[in-house]
Amino acid sequence: MAAELDIVNLFIIAGATLAIPLLAFVASFLLWPSALIKVYYWYWRRTLGLQVHYADCGGYRFCYSCRGKPGMRPSILMLHSFSAHKDTWLTLVKYLPKHLHIVCVDMPGHEGTTRTNTEDYSIMGQVRRIHQFVETIRLNRKPFHVVGTSMGGNVAGVYAATYLSEICSMTLICPDGIKHPCETKFDNHLQDLERSNYTLNIPLIPTTPEEMEDMFRLCSHVRFKIPQQVVDVSGAIVIAEILPGCRVDLLENCGHSVVMERPCRTAKLILEFIILQQEARGGTKKSS
Repeated sequence: MAAELDIVNLFIIAGATLAIPLLAFVASFLLWPSALIKVYYWYWRRTLGLQVHYADCGGYRFCYSCRGKPGMRPSILMLHSFSAHKDTWLTLVKYLPKHLHIVCVDMPGHEGTTRTNTEDYSIMGQVRRIHQFVETIRLNRKPFHVVGTSMGGNVAGVYAATYLSEICSMTLICPDGIKHPCETKFDNHLQDLERSNYTLNIPLIPTTPEEMEDMFRLCSHVRFKIPQQVVDVSGAIVIAEILPGCRVDLLENCGHSVVMERPCRTAKLILEFIILQQEARGGTKKSS
């Protein structure tokens, strides 16, 4: 009888031991989902060897994650898209060599970087802030490679044009800010926004679950099997005409969220391009 009670008690203790973390997870999921997301990204950064740092300059604080130290290969600065954050790059960083010096910064007004109502969030305003960040962490001690996606691609391109001597090469992924020969539904919606003085809903800032689902359909091809576009690939032709020596890579069956949908392929293309630029004679700066 005593042996049976011991077994019952053992099962009760084991069940309670399993139930406590399970209940804690359910409670966090229902009450504090953002906390779970933060833990998830923290674990992923730790697994990939990325550390979060802060850089203060004149009362302005930049939040960024980095891995590795400057070496033979150029450092890589990664600029995320609108309404995203530095951890957007984790899927891509996973496929880059650990010895590379990688810096992923929260863009002005995003995540851990200072957000103020009086801040200049125009592309040029962000370029000036990113340059302030680069100087603060002394990333421009030698020319570096800059990668930007969507809005970050716009900032990266203007940054390269403004501070040419600091950039050895750059990769623009679905960059915004280009006048595309072929317009998308997203372009037409933005024009409607301008005409309405921005009283309509902005597709990339969802306020309801339905708008969130629409945003996913707009930005993703693989997950929803809907080939909608935020920016048209015809913009690549515009860049190629302006920069005749650039390299253009088009990925099939992929939406606007290239970094998340094709991280392995994207990382491989970036690394190949950096190596080719280093091996090229004369050190001519090009764009990918």
